[in-house]
Amino acid sequence: MPDAIFAHPRLAAVYDAFDGDRDDLDAYLGIADELGADRVLDVGCGTGSLAVLLAGGGRTVMGVDPAEASLRVARSKDRTGSITWVHGDATGLPAFGADLAVMTGNVAQVFLTDGDWTRTLRGIHGALRPRGHLVFETRRPERRAWEEWASDTDPIVLDLPEAGLVERRLEVTDVSPPLVSFRYTYTFLADGAVVTSDSTLRFRDRDEVETSLVANGYRVLEVRDAPDRPGREFVFVARRTT
Repeated sequence: MPDAIFAHPRLAAVYDAFDGDRDDLDAYLGIADELGADRVLDVGCGTGSLAVLLAGGGRTVMGVDPAEASLRVARSKDRTGSITWVHGDATGLPAFGADLAVMTGNVAQVFLTDGDWTRTLRGIHGALRPRGHLVFETRRPERRAWEEWASDTDPIVLDLPEAGLVERRLEVTDVSPPLVSFRYTYTFLADGAVVTSDSTLRFRDRDEVETSLVANGYRVLEVRDAPDRPGREFVFVARRTT
């Protein structure tokens, strides 16, 4: 089940506002250009920010996400109706023949068990064309990002056109490496509604990720630094080998 931050209608509607400037997506647009990718699969597309940018460049795009509330937001951005939106996860994808599949943000870390991660990699493998590419990011465990999250206790309050004043607080609720759990609490000050969203991420190290990719039919071509977060994340560039 997707976390409430993506699946609850009120939270999905304010997600983009709190997510801020998505300058991290520029790197993925550049990679799509670099690889000459005309057909792109956005796994865990959320509210569709990257998918819409990719389609705006003339590419054929499929976005898949298990959170229907987020997909409703994504569809509202797709003014030409050119993007294929799939409500589901990567394990049930059609044979899309993608040149490139991407997982941005925390998507690659929401798969907590080895089984779920393996099934996701295999599902993406089936949706790629032969020698198609998979590119995704993961946070470096050694940077211990959760310590920064735990120290950042100040609330964020935004005044949004349709929701009014909304306050968000972040709390780290459990640190049991490689799993880290946290909670967002949203207070809609216009009516006093409080909605919480609990999430858990798995922090895999570089060797673990590379081993899993090779075991599931990929070759790791390169591991890059995230240009917008240097030293904090790995960006894996892999290619389907079979």
